Amino acid sequence: MTVAIIAGLVLVVIGQQPIGKGLVLGAIFSVVNFVLMGETLPMRLGKSKRRTVTIALGSIMFRYVLLAIPLVVAIKFDQFNVFATILGIFMIQLVILGDHFFVGVFSHPSKQ
Repeated sequence: MTVAIIAGLVLVVIGQQPIGKGLVLGAIFSVVNFVLMGETLPMRLGKSKRRTVTIALGSIMFRYVLLAIPLVVAIKFDQFNVFATILGIFMIQLVILGDHFFVGVFSHPSKQ
């Protein structure tokens, strides 16, 4: 989220307001998506298989609807760039993937 806020702020300062706003909008909804994913995981423990599947499918559908909101907003309003909003939605996943990549590539094996 910090990367999205800093990038969005830089883009707004250099005059690219729709791109900066779209990036931050997508990132905010992506963070909410990850929080909801983490909060619903414990709800599935200790339940019957049918109940677990129902909760999981409901959670997925709700999160898809949640992630559609910034896309609809970006399409409807010119103050948000659609492509930047899409990038913002995937920014959290990209940062996590990039972190694991850099840790794997640049970490030194510990001496035992």
